[in-house]
Amino acid sequence: MTEPLPTAATPARPPRDPEEAQRALLRVQALLERQRRVESLVQREHGARDDARPDEKKALVEQLVHRQHLSELKSIIDRLHPADIAYILEALPRDDRMVVWDSVKADSDGAILIEVGEGVRETLIEAMDRPDLIAAVSKLDADEIASIADSLPDDVVEEVRQSLTAEERAQLRAAMSYPEGSVGERMDYDMVTIRDDVTLEVVLRYLRRFEALPDHTDQVFVVDRDEVLKGALPIDQLLINEPETEVARLLRSDILTLAPLDDVGEAAQAFERYDLVSAPVVDAAGRLVGRLTVDEVVDVIREQSEEQALAQAGLREEEDLFASVWNSAKNRWLWLAVNLGTAFFASRVIGVFEGTIEQVVALATLMTVVMGIAGNSGNQTMTLVIRSLALGQVTAGNVRRLVLKELAIAALNGAVWGGLAGALAFWIYHDSPQGWLIGLTMAIAMVLNMLVGALVGILVPLTLERLGRDPAMGSSVLLTFTTDSMGVFIFLGLATLFFL
Repeated sequence: MTEPLPTAATPARPPRDPEEAQRALLRVQALLERQRRVESLVQREHGARDDARPDEKKALVEQLVHRQHLSELKSIIDRLHPADIAYILEALPRDDRMVVWDSVKADSDGAILIEVGEGVRETLIEAMDRPDLIAAVSKLDADEIASIADSLPDDVVEEVRQSLTAEERAQLRAAMSYPEGSVGERMDYDMVTIRDDVTLEVVLRYLRRFEALPDHTDQVFVVDRDEVLKGALPIDQLLINEPETEVARLLRSDILTLAPLDDVGEAAQAFERYDLVSAPVVDAAGRLVGRLTVDEVVDVIREQSEEQALAQAGLREEEDLFASVWNSAKNRWLWLAVNLGTAFFASRVIGVFEGTIEQVVALATLMTVVMGIAGNSGNQTMTLVIRSLALGQVTAGNVRRLVLKELAIAALNGAVWGGLAGALAFWIYHDSPQGWLIGLTMAIAMVLNMLVGALVGILVPLTLERLGRDPAMGSSVLLTFTTDSMGVFIFLGLATLFFL
């Protein structure tokens, strides 16, 4: 049955406010802080008493205040969408997170586990009793269970699997069999299918039998008796045409179809390119096995963006904001170790030119400028290349032109900003007999190092992509190492040629 229109007896809910989660987070934090102050005050008063006997009246007051705070917390949480609750949980330290988690309605646990990040999800699952965890996961669809199966104990997954119907078990087995990053891993099995030899009136009667249509149903899929996809009927065509019209007359066969093993990132690009809400997923025989929906695509785009940002900074995986210091530190060790090694390498490059620096002390203050501006320029190039690789715009046919274009840009920017930097260096040290040479060295070094930065900004992502790795992985660290080392080498090398 469809949901009735709002009446005086069934008032419409107000539109969801995009800032509701942020305001709720501030209220929750204030409430938890008040509770901590009450507990601290009561403990201080108990400690100040001469006798060791507990003050039962104060303890009772503390319990009443605590219950009042929990009641207020529950009233805040109960009005929120699971995604908003997940947002609040991720923004709280672990102790406060557990207080909020205990206030969540049991029937929302599963939906929240889907929404939170992997690091936070693990802390929530650890805090749940096995029966509660099984009950929460059992309320999820097969594709949702598969998406969090790696975070669940194996015995819990098995028990939940046994409680599913034969069709749901097959769906769960299929969803868990697809590789990470594939369309099959993300596809939804909940969809509406019809035949093409029926009228729209028959289809409408069929749809009215549903209590609610699957989310993001913008089209119903038309299949034959063997479940082979023949096309789709958009919902708007279903509503605006005469009920006696046959589906075959309105059937759209030129729709985008996906395969379960397709890369979900490429599918997301197709959704963006064609403004899709849903797309069918078919197997090698053309049979309809599921669909990909825009909500999953939005999640994919967000996750890929976060992964690139983390990888570019040298972080290996998503990190719980309030994870333990030890775990957070370990997550950052790999590229810090690389950075330490590259820093020592750069310092040895400087050591080679100690004699030059001793004779022209001004060089020590100016070489950081050469290093910094090239690093910034290279980072701009690298960001552009990583984005273009993610969108599939860089191919074997255009990579040479891209390299030449970025080198030309670096040369032009180097000439403009290197010339300006050289003029400033000459103005600062014009009293020195070597002032004009310092300015010339500065200008040439900036041009050359910006060319190096552009080349690294292109080659590092392209090389990582060719090796099958994330193009953003540690790219900033490698870029910084190269522009620092080469900047010092070029600047002091030129100075050695000019001054000695």
